[in-house]
Amino acid sequence: MTVYDAIVIGGGIAGISTAYNLVCQGAKTLLFDRRDVGRATDAGAGIISPYTAITIPYRTEAQYHFTVKAADYYPQLIEQLGAKQAGSTIYAECGILLVAVSDDELEPFEQARRKICQQLEQHGLSPESNLRLLCVKEARELFPTLGETKAAMFCPKAAQVDGRDLSQALYQAAEKQRLTVKDAGVEKLIIENQAVKGVVANGDTFFADKVAIAGGSWSPEFEEQCGVRIPVEPERGQIIHLTLPNADTANRPIVFTFRHKYYMLSWSDSRIVVGATREKGTGFNSNSTVAGIHEILGEALRVAPGLTDASLKEVRTGLRPIPADEMPILGTVPNINNLYLATGLGHSGLSIGPYVGKVVADTILGKEIETDIAPFNVERFK
Repeated sequence: MTVYDAIVIGGGIAGISTAYNLVCQGAKTLLFDRRDVGRATDAGAGIISPYTAITIPYRTEAQYHFTVKAADYYPQLIEQLGAKQAGSTIYAECGILLVAVSDDELEPFEQARRKICQQLEQHGLSPESNLRLLCVKEARELFPTLGETKAAMFCPKAAQVDGRDLSQALYQAAEKQRLTVKDAGVEKLIIENQAVKGVVANGDTFFADKVAIAGGSWSPEFEEQCGVRIPVEPERGQIIHLTLPNADTANRPIVFTFRHKYYMLSWSDSRIVVGATREKGTGFNSNSTVAGIHEILGEALRVAPGLTDASLKEVRTGLRPIPADEMPILGTVPNINNLYLATGLGHSGLSIGPYVGKVVADTILGKEIETDIAPFNVERFK
């Protein structure tokens, strides 16, 4: 009978990051990944911009500081994966360009400018050096397909990452460290004397000293057994990949707009990514819709009419796991020993997911962690 040091349920960014950090520290780990259609990691844009996260208001200072720590962790992780020859992560420190296209966006633009300055100062960063107001010509030099803008500002403290490539790199690196992966769903937890002992999957029993639930929008399937509320609801997000023929799209910043709070990202293969919708009440329906595509393309062309000749490459749809209070759910499960949660990352999945994996893995292994995750414990939903 094989007994694992840890079992991780869920192969999205939180799950594979947790498994990666466990095996890199010598823990014999089993990852269950049933590869649910609509998993948010596979569709996410991958914007890493804690100082300018105007689209995702931080609920608490703890959430903000955690997000900054997560962004600071990325270069270290990318270096690690490179050293392990884990394949491409398509990570780029590109900066972010925030634009107001119409008069009604000028007030939120100014509010955002003040908030960004405040957040930069909180972390000892000079607003004068890290936030620059631009004229139309300067904005277009950074993102040539832009139309007329009423106001624009650029912050270099932002990066982007391809979620699918990053996940694949983590998988490759973890499997080199002997991670065991099973493409199956977990049916139930094995709990004895208020302690988790393993799981049942496809009718078979797998034993482990520790178990982490990282099931994204599907995490509430374990609520009853955990004896706690895991109030996570799926929110559908549609995102469109465009190809701009014969265009050099490398080294362009992320573009953020204020009317619909949409974004555009550029990759070096002449690809522009635009999105994304925020559709509540869709359940686990991960289909793309005409209404969603129309909304995204309409906003993209309003802001960047130079995309008129772009071709439609792909539509991706993901189900973001949104907690009731829009903060992640991390750490131990009360009253059940050796059971952990790493879920509810919401709109910040790719931004904080790798760091979540590091912190949760360290917690599982009983190591001291540098960040207080008590504010994110599931006990807050009593």
